[in-house]
Amino acid sequence: MEPPMHISRLKLGDFRNYARAELVLSSRHVVLTGHNGAGKTNLMEAVSLLSPGRGMRRAAYGDLVRSGAPGGFSVFAEVDGMEGPVEIGTGHNPQEDSGRQVRINGTPARGADELLDHSRILWLTPAMDGLFTGPAADRRRFLDRLVLSIDPAHGKRALDFERAMRSRNRLLAEGRTDRSWLDGLEAQMAELGVAMLIARRELVGLLTQLIDTQDQGSCFPRALLALEGFESVAAIAGAGDAEAAYATALEHGRGRDQAAGRTLEGPHRMDLAVSHRGKAIAAALCSTGEQKALMIGLILAHAGLVRNLVRQPPLLLLDEIAAHLDAERRVALFDLIDELGGQAFMTGTDRSLFEALDERGQFLDVQDGLVTPLS
Repeated sequence: MEPPMHISRLKLGDFRNYARAELVLSSRHVVLTGHNGAGKTNLMEAVSLLSPGRGMRRAAYGDLVRSGAPGGFSVFAEVDGMEGPVEIGTGHNPQEDSGRQVRINGTPARGADELLDHSRILWLTPAMDGLFTGPAADRRRFLDRLVLSIDPAHGKRALDFERAMRSRNRLLAEGRTDRSWLDGLEAQMAELGVAMLIARRELVGLLTQLIDTQDQGSCFPRALLALEGFESVAAIAGAGDAEAAYATALEHGRGRDQAAGRTLEGPHRMDLAVSHRGKAIAAALCSTGEQKALMIGLILAHAGLVRNLVRQPPLLLLDEIAAHLDAERRVALFDLIDELGGQAFMTGTDRSLFEALDERGQFLDVQDGLVTPLS
């Protein structure tokens, strides 16, 4: 296996509460401590923008710009990446466009998905604590980020499917039932939708195989995963037959979808069902503590899967990860993170929560937009 991917330098400009910040880092784990609101999570959010999408908080880019700043924000990182050392820059200028720019070694990237050539980033935040009890859309988004980390083409497929579906919905809403237009859009939706289903199935299958090999006595319970929904093709094995079945279902459902104002069947309606293996109950029915432990175990299992498939452990962003764990689970967590072999960023209000990391971590104090190394 190649030397682990890690960030060696991180620079921010007018990002959240940081006018300017620069962190020089080793390959060890990064622990950010300080009071609530100091800017710990903001630093991790900046790191999350080194991957495709809107980052770990899914914030509008304009909201990432420091209040009162005259322009936009910038994030720059030097990364020992999957293809060697690389400089990655990203930012947003609200006066120029509504998106964000990405540069790799000073050259504009073809798209944000090019970032996946250099790093894979996974995160776990307190906002995800309600994933098992919240809406299915949140679980789909979570699932697709897991897929994206092993299948970089998945993001574009999902975007293209959404675009085709919106066009079909608009035609139906306007009463424009031109058969050739609808047939073409539905054929595109069928091809993309089945490809999305296959990618999700592959991810769930691979992750299940890995979880099957895990120690049953771990502090973090093993999850049982299943996909639900997309009934028109769920039982069809071949991709070609599945595409034909979905295209037919879309054609027959035009009147129903027109009345509903939306497409009622497809990959956009799927759900990820998660259960506690040891207790054989749905994760949504577990206690809050059990749900947190299930999420941690699932993220760590997926990090192991990414490491096995791309031959590099992913970067982990773990926000307030130790706050609700007892001492035994904290020790187990840090050992499991360390065994993955990659760099992890962790936050907490109390440094004592991370004592078990010892020399494996580099500790930084964050106070009101200022970052200071701790001995």
